[in-house]
Amino acid sequence: MNLRHTMKGRRAVTAVAIATGLLLTVAGCGGGGDDDKAEDDKSASASATASDDSSGEQESDAPAETKVLAQSKDGDIGLTITSAVRDSGDFVTLSGTVTNNGSRLWTAADWRGDENELRGNASSVAGASLVDQDGKKKYLILRDTEGRCLCTRFTGGVKSGETTDWFAQFPAPPEGTTSVDFQVGSMPPATVALSEGE
Repeated sequence: MNLRHTMKGRRAVTAVAIATGLLLTVAGCGGGGDDDKAEDDKSASASATASDDSSGEQESDAPAETKVLAQSKDGDIGLTITSAVRDSGDFVTLSGTVTNNGSRLWTAADWRGDENELRGNASSVAGASLVDQDGKKKYLILRDTEGRCLCTRFTGGVKSGETTDWFAQFPAPPEGTTSVDFQVGSMPPATVALSEGE
């Protein structure tokens, strides 16, 4: 008799525990329904406002087009600069793309630089420099203690018809300098305005 009451008690406790667990699960899943609706309403009204502001033009989900700051071309090779940022660490980072419009593989052989320390940076932007025309000063690419440039290496080169990204870092010119000329290899210099980093 005592055993029967004990078993009934255990079953009741188990049933209560399961019911409590289910109740908490449902409450957790269902919570915040009004918040989600409010967020959906905000999104819908923001979309409606954006549609109204566009004077009937349809919104596009395409990514924003990258702004071109400067371009340079040497034969079949085209260089584009899309960013020139003065960073807080007292250096400038330039980045962009290079396109091989030729029929053969391009290895950036004349972009590696003439300095002995940079000769090991084959197929790279190691020979690039910035020229501050107003301050009459040339800034060479930054490098690490082993002579590796702080720049892109085009491992394997750039195949015909391909476009690839590149970057290069330089010491920052004085604060008053707002534009510099970017030079690499036999490319004509490209004048670019510097922007402040965040």
